[in-house]
Formats: sequence, C-alpha cells, structure tokens
Amino acid sequence: MTAGHSGQSGARKVKRKSRRGKFLVIAVLVLGVLLVAADFALAAAAEYQIAQRMREKLQLKEDPSVRISGFPFVLQAVRGDYTRVEIDAYGVPIKDEQKDIELRDLDIEADLHHTRVELGDLLAGNVSKATIDQVDGKVRIKALDLNRLANQVTPFDKLSIEPDNRTTTATPTPVAPETPKPKTTAAIKLSGQTNLAGKTVTVTAYGQIALVDGAIQISVDDIELEDASLKQLVPQLRNALAIKIDPGALPFGAKPTAVEVENGAFTLSGVITDVPLEQR
Repeated sequence: MTAGHSGQSGARKVKRKSRRGKFLVIAVLVLGVLLVAADFALAAAAEYQIAQRMREKLQLKEDPSVRISGFPFVLQAVRGDYTRVEIDAYGVPIKDEQKDIELRDLDIEADLHHTRVELGDLLAGNVSKATIDQVDGKVRIKALDLNRLANQVTPFDKLSIEPDNRTTTATPTPVAPETPKPKTTAAIKLSGQTNLAGKTVTVTAYGQIALVDGAIQISVDDIELEDASLKQLVPQLRNALAIKIDPGALPFGAKPTAVEVENGAFTLSGVITDVPLEQR
C-alpha cells in the first residue's frame, strides 16, 4: 500500500470517529432535553392534582396557583417527599354570616414543607393518607376591603395602607442571637380622602394594628388634616378607622400568631404542623 492510500484511510477513520462523537453528543443532548421535559410534565401533573385538593381544602371557587420547588422533580417523587410546595390564591372573597365576616379581595398563601404522598396516589388524586410536616399560612387583607369597611361609618376614597416609618430607633447593643418572636403589633399609616363639612379633605392617620383573637384591630392615635378648621371632626374620623377585620381561619386551620403592615395591605400569618392534605 502506498503512503497516499495509507493517509487517505487514516483520514477516513478520523472522520468516522468524529461523526460518531458528534452523534453521541447530539444523542445525549436530545436525551437530556427529553428527560427535562418529562420531569416538568410529571411535576405539572402533580401540581394540577394538588391544586384540585387545595381548591377543596381552602374552599376556593377556582384552582389556586401551585408550584412544587426543586429539580429534578422525579427524585422527590421517588421518595414520596416534596420538600416545598407553594400555593397562592388571589382576590378570594369570604363571607360568613354567622361570624359577620365579609371580605372580597383576600390573598391567601400557603407554604407546605415536606408534603408526604406516593407519586402514584398523587397522580390518581388519592391523597387520603397524604400529610404535611409544616404549613406556613398567610392571609393578606388589602386596602380595597379596608376602604369598604371604613365607608360603613364615614365615606373614604382611595384609602391606602403603609407602614409608619416616622420613628427611628438607636442602634441596639449587640446581644446573643435569639429566635425572633412573632410580632403581634405593627405601626401603620393610613391615608385617603373624605368629605367633611362639604369639603374634600385629605386625611393622614397614624396608629397601630394589633392581633386580637385571630383578627386585626386598628387603633388610630394621630390624625393630620389639611384644613385645621376641621379638627373638631377628628374623633369621628378616629372612630371610623377603628376597624376590626376578621378573615377567619388561615390556610389549613393555622392559628394567626403574627401581624404585619405592607405597602397596600395587612397580613396575618401563622404556622401549623402535622396536617392532612385532603379536606376532612
């Protein structure tokens, strides 16, 4: 065999090896894409089943948003232990005539830690034995409901909710770290417009919200008015804003243990452990 033939043969072998290498890389990539797609599809099917159960559990009119965190999903499925499941429902109305509760725009959140259920049972919708190690529940009460409740005493327009950030505290002396305790009170700032003595007046109120028997109680300490001549109406305004808002039970029956003021909303939160996934 001549040197030319030998060189051509070697070149062909190199090309064949190069093609095989490319095909192998492509096959691995395709397989990876298929596995990821299958993982997401399996997770979506599980999220759908949980959404159905949560619709019953939380007595919602529509399926809530459900997200199972963690990748790959299949590893959690094999263990039957889903580390974290996030559930969100927005604009939820609640009406309980016996307790005189009527709220129209609640946001409900539930953070489920270690939901334990076999994948086959979950996909079949059979969650009778499913349990959750811990649920962090939260209900957000927005300005729309506060405005409506205040209007029962004095008509307000565009009533807003904010934290009261007027006061500043000195830097605390460093101490040994402790587990933070739930806050049962928080400073608030409420502002909006109302009609007083035939005038449209901007009102700014400062006070506190407190957790009282599972509900939010608002108390106003200071009210600012643009028109100083209307100060005699401050007691009426204070009374109008002294509102108690009871959203009922938190998700999964968690007892409210903390309250917070956010921009545009109040929140109640609590924790419950060892609870069933299915409505009972």
